[in-house]
Amino acid sequence: MKRFFITVVGTVVGIFAFFFCLILLFMVLGIFSGIGNSFKPKDEYVLTMDLRYPLRDHAGQDNLFGATPLNVVDIVLALNSAKDDPAVKGLLIRANEYGMVPASAEEIRLAIKDFQSSGKKVIAHSQGFEGTSFTGYMAVSAADEIWQQDTTAFSVAGIRSEVGFYKGVFDKIGAQPEIEQFHEYKSAANAYMETGFTDAHRESTTSLLESLYNVGIAHIAEDRDLSSAEVETVFKSAPHSAEAANDAGMTDKLGHFLDAKDYIQDVAGGDNVKFKAIQSYQPSVNYGSPTIAFVGGQGPVVNGRSADGSSPFSDSITMGGDTVSEALNAAAEDKSVKAIVFRVSTGGGSAIASDQILDAVLRAQEAGKPVVISMGQYAASGGYYVSAKADEIVAMPTTITGSIGVLGGKVALRETFAKIGYNIEDVNIGGEFVSAFSGDEPFTQAQRAAYRRQMAEIYEDFTTRVAEGREIPLEDVLEIAKGRVWTGDQAEERDLVDQQGGLLAAIAAAKNLAEIDEDKDIYLKSFPRPKTTAEQLEQLFGQTVSAQSDLQALREIAEMPEVQAILKARAGLEPRQELKAELPKID
Repeated sequence: MKRFFITVVGTVVGIFAFFFCLILLFMVLGIFSGIGNSFKPKDEYVLTMDLRYPLRDHAGQDNLFGATPLNVVDIVLALNSAKDDPAVKGLLIRANEYGMVPASAEEIRLAIKDFQSSGKKVIAHSQGFEGTSFTGYMAVSAADEIWQQDTTAFSVAGIRSEVGFYKGVFDKIGAQPEIEQFHEYKSAANAYMETGFTDAHRESTTSLLESLYNVGIAHIAEDRDLSSAEVETVFKSAPHSAEAANDAGMTDKLGHFLDAKDYIQDVAGGDNVKFKAIQSYQPSVNYGSPTIAFVGGQGPVVNGRSADGSSPFSDSITMGGDTVSEALNAAAEDKSVKAIVFRVSTGGGSAIASDQILDAVLRAQEAGKPVVISMGQYAASGGYYVSAKADEIVAMPTTITGSIGVLGGKVALRETFAKIGYNIEDVNIGGEFVSAFSGDEPFTQAQRAAYRRQMAEIYEDFTTRVAEGREIPLEDVLEIAKGRVWTGDQAEERDLVDQQGGLLAAIAAAKNLAEIDEDKDIYLKSFPRPKTTAEQLEQLFGQTVSAQSDLQALREIAEMPEVQAILKARAGLEPRQELKAELPKID
């Protein structure tokens, strides 16, 4: 029996010893493997960036069926991080051939220059600058070399805007636009009330385009080492062949995209250098560094929740009052957050939601968190309203901002309905204003007066908030308001903006206000946090199959030409007060 116990104990000890030696062996192998790996060359990359498709201003939630599309803010942060990353050896860009939102093009240009500051090479390739707008070209004009496919054209000539006017159509179908605007420059109403430009509308649009044009000419001349006069000469004599544009100094080399790709790979280090799409590049995250919150709002300002484009059923993007105000409140309550950068890219929308968001900005400031506005593509009307009381406002020179004003109204369709035999009868209980929001009948004189008084109060609140927030005398605000849009360059001259720059300038301003050393790294924390996959699935499948079927039926109806015509006429014109700018279509 004794021998039996000795045998058992010996077996158990032997088993333990075996596993101990095995673990020790794995540890030794792991150490040597790590040493071996340390001598292996790390992957080196040339980042690639394709600007040929529309860009969002900043990211939304990743889609369940694909990553978030490329956007300006992610480009800026990725290039800022990559400039100091030894694994990144250069940048290859596919240029936009037709045109971009001016402020997006300008901020990408700045991001390229920031990346180049570390000495890394940037090559841009275009399959022809076929559009007449300078914006797609300006986005890449700072590249070390611009390549163009030799069989294509260089048609860059300037910038233009066109506005559609519906009044003539309304007259033919008997539709009666009933819109009030504060004031003559609040030109969104003109599309429905006029058959062409008013003097004020033409004046403001011309001034806006001239400012954009002058900024573009200056940037391109600086980047291409040309005079402004030389750049203008090229624009005014457009179109040009690829060879002629090359001779004029607008491009550097002629060749196909694969030629440019081979060239930068060779310059960056040869066949061992790989290519990585900028969307796949992960910027460094400085956990443990002082925290600055990033809150984003883009698209039309609406009541309720934001739409971030992540739904597989809709790519709609909106700036919801509930979502954005909750994000600002969460950032304000986070003890680690030292300051907030609020990225605003909107032409405005609901006055109610705009005021809700402004209240959240004020609450954050009361909690001791400085708020810096970073204006993106647009920050006009409601976009300016939410920004007016921030500690600092930073805008690109070509950001479209201002439009301090309000409009609202409806299109009355009684005569239109009568032409097709459709009739609406109503029963009203209460005061005369009860029928004011009817889409059938025009305003009565009393209704119009009451509705205008409502909007006058909103306009007074808006201008007062701007005067208080920007510390500008109210009489001066009333002169630069009137619903007029300005470029960031013009807005700075009128004290509506504190400084020019993009996201990085706004972060620098936030660090200064939070008393963080300018050379110290920061952790940029996004609010609200991205939804988990489980939360996205719950949101997606919370909708019933029946609801999806109904939605598809409604879409088919909405796509009918007759319905589209009425929807277009009435879009955004339900009787509500809107802080909404008419943003010119620019190309």
